[in-house]
This record gives sequence, structure tokens and C-alpha cells, in this order.
Amino acid sequence: MLLSQLKEREYRFKLALRMVLPLFLLFIAVMVHIGFTQGIFESYHYFIEISLFLIVSIYFILFLIYKGYEVKITDTISKAFTREYMYKYLEDELSQNKEHTLIFVNIDNLRKINSQYGVKSADNIVTEVVKFLAEYFKTKGVEHLPIGHISGSNLLIVLDGEKQNYKSIVELLILKSQEIRIDDIEINLLVVMNDTRFSRNVNYLIDNLFELQIKNKKSKSSHENVLDEDPTEYEYSVINALKREDIVVYLQNVFSGADVSFKECSIKLKAQDGKLLHQKNYIKVLNKLRLMDEYDLMVIKKAINLCTQDSELKLAISLTPSTLRNVSIFTTIMELLNKHKSIKNRLIFVLNEFDYFHRIDRFNYILEQLRDSGVLIAINRVGAIHTSFLYLRDLGIDMIRIDSFYTKEKNFSRYLGVIAGFNVMAHKKGVKVWAKLIENEDIYTKLKDIGIDYLQGKYLSSNEEIV
Repeated sequence: MLLSQLKEREYRFKLALRMVLPLFLLFIAVMVHIGFTQGIFESYHYFIEISLFLIVSIYFILFLIYKGYEVKITDTISKAFTREYMYKYLEDELSQNKEHTLIFVNIDNLRKINSQYGVKSADNIVTEVVKFLAEYFKTKGVEHLPIGHISGSNLLIVLDGEKQNYKSIVELLILKSQEIRIDDIEINLLVVMNDTRFSRNVNYLIDNLFELQIKNKKSKSSHENVLDEDPTEYEYSVINALKREDIVVYLQNVFSGADVSFKECSIKLKAQDGKLLHQKNYIKVLNKLRLMDEYDLMVIKKAINLCTQDSELKLAISLTPSTLRNVSIFTTIMELLNKHKSIKNRLIFVLNEFDYFHRIDRFNYILEQLRDSGVLIAINRVGAIHTSFLYLRDLGIDMIRIDSFYTKEKNFSRYLGVIAGFNVMAHKKGVKVWAKLIENEDIYTKLKDIGIDYLQGKYLSSNEEIV
């Protein structure tokens, strides 16, 4: 029997006890009272008590049955844990600070089975695969298998101990799975695993399993199986650097004419050995581990701190738009801005994203609140990302930054007309234009002549490091 079924039985049994015990106590109380009352059958008190007993009993039973259906432990199709209960079960297990291994089993051809043989056959396949896994792990000493039905074709198994203890068991499972046939239908299983050395956050662990599964599918054609993948040393370095807030800050001047208008603030994480981590690489890790919000908030706090230390400093920082759309993070940002009134009009948020956010009214409302608090909004990489053009059209912003592809020395002469077009288009909307990567006097002079508002590059100013 599966652990999910045992838990379901245990829950229903406890529910039955909760139903019966109060009724039993109430019944005894009524009987005792009647026993001590004279003229029981002739007294109207008896009928009142019986009526109350029945009303309370019926209400109580109905109430408990109704509440009982709110808790769903077993999935209807697979008889494994439901996704919600499996997540709760996993969180409870992780809270005990023991090592656990997660095994992710995907029925790779379930969609094909569904289209060829029908929904009932596909449902039956899921049920039988769960039984197969339970029987297999039972032979390996796991009596009541904790398994959950996470989504259509995905099953999750949680076991005590590190994955090294189960590697040979899972490798044998992969071999045995190649022979599975249910109702004369061939079943293809993909199996991946990780453990809590990767993370103790449930969402990170599940996301990592999905990523391993995608790699597994890609490698399928070459007859390889991506069983597991340890988090790299680099990933650990990024996570630890973020926890320590171990960063190096670089500032570079951005000019309007001959004067410094503001500085761009670039941040790099630093590993424990003192080496700098390359931003392009660690941003991928932060996105993968869903730590981008935390990183962006750290950048904002650092920028605010620098601005409070220098009353003349005006900073531009790059942020992920989705961070601003996160309600809890946005609330924190607004609290910080309200707390530090002295930095009003001295922060620029530079935004870019590949996918257009279609709830544009909500996005505009967020940016409007930021601008009302004295934050300028810039859209980055105009000319390289289609979304940047759409945001220039649809959002209330203060400036755009032209993608550095157009201002590179080798490309500049060919694309000067394009840059001029961007400039005219932005100015028509009342938006200022910012160009970076100015590498020589010729580029500087020509961009200044066509009316670019803000210019930045090594020709004008080098980076200033602030630890």
C-alpha cells in the first residue's frame, strides 16, 4: 500500500472519530439526565432534549463531512499524493533538517498514449506506473513509497538520505523501465534526481528537476540519460555571494554636454576567494534559482545607500521589470523610497525584458508610482529587443538607451542614420536618449551633433571601483 493511501485512511479514520465522540458524549449526557428526571415520558423536556440531540447531531455530521472534503490527500487518478499535499509533505520533511533525495519520473509518451488510446487508457497508465514504482521500491526496502502526482505525466518520489544512496537503485529502475508494457502499450519513463544538498527550498528543488528532465529529453536521441546533476561550484559561489552581499560596485559617468548628468552603477558579485563573478553568467544562475528579486532588491538598497552618503550623486541601476511587478518587493521599494526622501530624483531604473508584459495598464501604474516618488525610468537595449520598441510606445518613461551594437566602432558609421531615427522617434514622445560605448572622438562628436541627450563610454570616462 502506498504511503498516500495510508495517510488517506488515517485521515478518514480520525474524521470518523471526531464525528462519533461528541455524539457519544452528548448521548450519555442526555441519558443520564433522563435517568435522574421524574416522569420522563410524560415530560415535554424529554422531547425537547431528543429534538436538540438530533438537530445537533445532523448539523455536526454534515459540518465534518463538508470540512473533510476540503482536505484532499490522494489523487483521484493515480492514487498517489496530490500535488498540494506532496508539497506540504516535502516541506514538513525538509523542516526536520535531514537529507532527502527527490526522484522525478516522467511518463514521456503519455500524450501520445492519450491521443492514440484515449483518456481512460492514459489515466490507467498513470495508475499502473505508480503501482509499478511502489512495487519496485518495495523490493529495495521502501515499504510505503511517498509518491505524488505533480502534473499530467510527472510523478515525484521523496526518500530519506542523499542521492548517492539511491543512484544504483535508480539506474536499475531506468533499465527495468525499458521493458514496461501496460495493456500491451509500451511505456517510456524518464527519470532524474537531486537531493537537498542542492537546496532546501521546495520550489528550487522542483524547478531543478524540471530542468534536468528537459536535458534528459534532449539527450534521449543520443541514448544518454541525464540522471542527476550536482549544482556547480559556480552556482554555490553565486548563492553564497548573494547571502553575504559580497559585491563590488563600479560607477561610470554619463555626460550631458560637458557636464556629468549621472553615473551608471554596475554591480558584480564576488566569490569567497575574492575573484569577481562574471555578470552574464551569474544572472543566468539567479534566474534559474529564482533569486533575481533578491538580487535586484540588494542592488536598490546599495544604490540608495550610496546616494544618501553623497548628496550630489545620481545613479542609474539595471533592474528586472518582473521584480517591480512583484507586489511584496514593490512594496518594500516604495517603503525605502519614502524613508529616504533626500534621494528623490536621483535614481534611474534601467529596464529591459524579452517578453512583452501584456497587462500594460498595471505596469504603467507601477511605473507611475515610482516616477511620482522621484525615480526616472529608462528602457534599455532599444534597437536590439522588439519589446523595447513596444515599451517606448506603450509605457510612460523618461529615457531610452540605444543598444551598444549601434555605437560599436566597427558598426557606427553604417548605423548612424538608424541612431538618428531612434533619436527623432524618442524626442517626438518627449523621451530623452542615452548612448553608451563611446570609444573615440569621432563617435562622440557625431552623436552630440545629432542631439543625443546622454553619452557614456571609455573615451569620456573610465569605470570607478567602489568596494
